[in-house]
Amino acid sequence: MPRRPLRVTGAPEGPLRAALAALRTTLGVPGGFPPEVLAEAEQAARDPALPLHDATDIPFFTLDPPGSAGLDGTGLDRATHLSRRRGGGYRVRCAVADVAAFVAPAGAVDAETHRRASTLYLPDGGVPLHPAVLGQGAASLLPGQTRPAVLWTVDLDAEGRTRAVDVRRALVRSRAQLDRAGVQKEIDAGTADEPVALLQDVGRLRERLEAERGGISLVVPELEVVEHPADVPGGRAYEQAYRAPLPADRWNAQLSLLTGMAAAELMLAHGTGVLRTLPAAPDGAVGRLRRGAHALRVDWPHHMSYAALLRTLDADQPRHAAFLRECATLLSGAGYTVFRDGGLPAITTHAAVAAPYAHCTAPLSRLADRYATEICLAAAAGRDVPEWVLAALDALPDRMAEGARRAVAVERECLDVVEAALLKDRVGELFDGGVIDVDEHRPTAGTVHVEFPAVVARVEGGTAPLPLGERLRLRLTRADPSAPSPARVRFSPA
Repeated sequence: MPRRPLRVTGAPEGPLRAALAALRTTLGVPGGFPPEVLAEAEQAARDPALPLHDATDIPFFTLDPPGSAGLDGTGLDRATHLSRRRGGGYRVRCAVADVAAFVAPAGAVDAETHRRASTLYLPDGGVPLHPAVLGQGAASLLPGQTRPAVLWTVDLDAEGRTRAVDVRRALVRSRAQLDRAGVQKEIDAGTADEPVALLQDVGRLRERLEAERGGISLVVPELEVVEHPADVPGGRAYEQAYRAPLPADRWNAQLSLLTGMAAAELMLAHGTGVLRTLPAAPDGAVGRLRRGAHALRVDWPHHMSYAALLRTLDADQPRHAAFLRECATLLSGAGYTVFRDGGLPAITTHAAVAAPYAHCTAPLSRLADRYATEICLAAAAGRDVPEWVLAALDALPDRMAEGARRAVAVERECLDVVEAALLKDRVGELFDGGVIDVDEHRPTAGTVHVEFPAVVARVEGGTAPLPLGERLRLRLTRADPSAPSPARVRFSPA
């Protein structure tokens, strides 16, 4: 499931931050790295395996939120350069951090990353996959630093369709770490340098092709909650706001999708690989999402497809932003599918991408990307996949599924705590919402989606069966961030 970004700022000594800190212990969130892992990482940072190919003449740039090197425990996975091709079309170069240049198979760091599987994102800071000396240091594509990378070169025609793909190891040097708001401002003003300005051209072409094949890109708005000190006069203790994605966020995401689709095709042709797959969403999940749209007063005509609806939404509108965050649940069935020796799996596509797709552009935060990358390098070079990759391949889906379950649990628990904090001073007040689920054996209890603040919570205490899919007036009966899940927030029919 795509991550639903959630950030809590302000009042570090406040009760919400304290509740989130306690939650780390309750959920068994990994803490620091063992001494042997840190020692091996330090050594690897000093002596990585360096490639022979030198691409440091290409003026790459990274495009990330301000402060991303270290933000949420992440580094800079991907650097980009865009150019026009002689005779028409475009050349997209994506340099991806070469984690295998630092992580030795069967070593201490390798074993620890298999235990963690992915970076965990919490509202008060992330828990990284790799030690900071690697993930935010020597392996991160920081500006002004020469780094080993995996260089993807994808040639597109004038319509944005892929015409040629090359992938190899190379030394790269990013020239600038750009933030998306600044890039968007320059593109809108027409002042961006061509490699940056082409982000709009290529991004729009790829969006058009995505719509043509029936794909969906979901760039989820961030929910930011500001916790004010207790002595601030007037107002509520907490404020919430949605940070709508910029067009530059969507265009940048298209470059990652382009690379992931190229990786999938390489692996399918090679006969060995690990794909990111997603079956079509079941009718029940779509129905639940439709009920959520109704609760939030989002107009979703019955004849309109989910993909078409997404293209009509405006994340600057709070109701639309809240609904877009719920849309992430429709993609929760994604998993990793391994195949080898030419035996292709029954499902090779990702329903949201509407094409074969692989994760390969975020190896600093996802374990699977390192393995997909190695297979792609072997496929492009016409050589055998390394034995250490094959040895770990079959167990990889289970490792990633375990990591995904942990990430979903952490996200859900954190969101519950934050929602309870937003409501804790409003017990007894009335709210508008809609019933999105009803318990099978207890029709007077179920789940509601409140319109504002956009909270999903339990409803119970009434005498009449809940009207599934209908709006109703609700009374908040409980909101306690310190309570155990799932008893933090409760509503009853008013």
